[in-house]
Amino acid sequence: MTDITIIGGGIAGIATALEVQRAWPGLSVRVLEKERALAQHQTGRNSGVIHAGIYYAPGSLKAVLCRRGLEATVRFCSDHQLPFEQCGKLLVATSPLEEDRLAALTSRARQNGLNVRPVPGAELRKLEPNIAGRAGLLSPASGIADYAAIVRKMAELFTSAGGEITHNTDVTGINETANDVNLTLSNGQRLKTSRLIVCAGLNADRLAGMCGLANDFAIVPFKGEYYRLAPHRDTIVNHLIYPVPDPDLPFLGIHLTRMIGGYVTVGPNAVLSLAREKYGKLAASPRDLAEMARFPGFWRTLGANLTSGLTEMANSTFRRRYLRACQRYCPALELSDLQPHPAGIRAQAVMRDGTLVHDFLIRSTARTIHICNAPSPAATSAIPIAKHIRNEAKRLFELKDPAHAL
Repeated sequence: MTDITIIGGGIAGIATALEVQRAWPGLSVRVLEKERALAQHQTGRNSGVIHAGIYYAPGSLKAVLCRRGLEATVRFCSDHQLPFEQCGKLLVATSPLEEDRLAALTSRARQNGLNVRPVPGAELRKLEPNIAGRAGLLSPASGIADYAAIVRKMAELFTSAGGEITHNTDVTGINETANDVNLTLSNGQRLKTSRLIVCAGLNADRLAGMCGLANDFAIVPFKGEYYRLAPHRDTIVNHLIYPVPDPDLPFLGIHLTRMIGGYVTVGPNAVLSLAREKYGKLAASPRDLAEMARFPGFWRTLGANLTSGLTEMANSTFRRRYLRACQRYCPALELSDLQPHPAGIRAQAVMRDGTLVHDFLIRSTARTIHICNAPSPAATSAIPIAKHIRNEAKRLFELKDPAHAL
């Protein structure tokens, strides 16, 4: 029997596994990953941005963890010679209304303890000659990294410290007793563990539901579609370029992102995905669709965001509409500049009343801990969220004081 089993081989699961193995080196720690490799879904398909936490409500868990996570991510990459760059992020206002929103974001960022600087229009044009805007807000510490490479290094450190990773292992049942937790796998095999930590991303609600922890929420998948700019546009921006978000809408909007590797992407939009883990434009899963249709919160959030949802669908369907959204602050872009790039799917927890869960949602039983919602910036926040889960494990599982930390 394993002392602690962790379900999920994304960055949250592997960072937690490393933290737990180092904290309690005398315990056996095992990661179960249903795919043949790590970081196959949200971790390996995100924008690669190291966020600073400008947008997040002061005092929220994700605001605190993101601020710590930026420093921890940069330090981890530096310590292990992994690629990263703190190129800075510019939020660009293109209208008087957005300038007002930018001022509110400046105040929020400073409440979160961030180093940000307003950029007037004349300076914006010098910093970014290809960007059109009335004003900007600069977050100089923001940057880019390769999160899949970070996961691979963490996994290497975890296994070197004595941890075990088992691939192609899909957990389909969890039965908790007074003394242990029994896991049923898709191949019929059964495993036993003393304690369980679940970092299952797009399947978080299903595994939490096996422990009676998901009666009031469900995961609704949203697909983020990206384009890669043509190679001659690789130097079109010097910073990460973000629009000023509409506070009434749930997602940030399309942005230009410098990527590790030297190219630039634009995106993502946010359209309802018809499958949790299928990335084709028309890919659908009957099981996923049926579960969404049965959940009342899905219909309530769909109704509350119908106008923005239709806009996102139109941008997804018509590439020229997508281009116009980009041209609002980068007018030099042309249709031929938008080249194919892999899509990603975001796991969004939705409550039964239709409310979107914007912060981390962590629930537990006597022998299990579940990350039920890991919102952006989960990748940036992976190391501090691992520490947070380690502390929860110490308290809940009555473990001794940690011997070591990430």
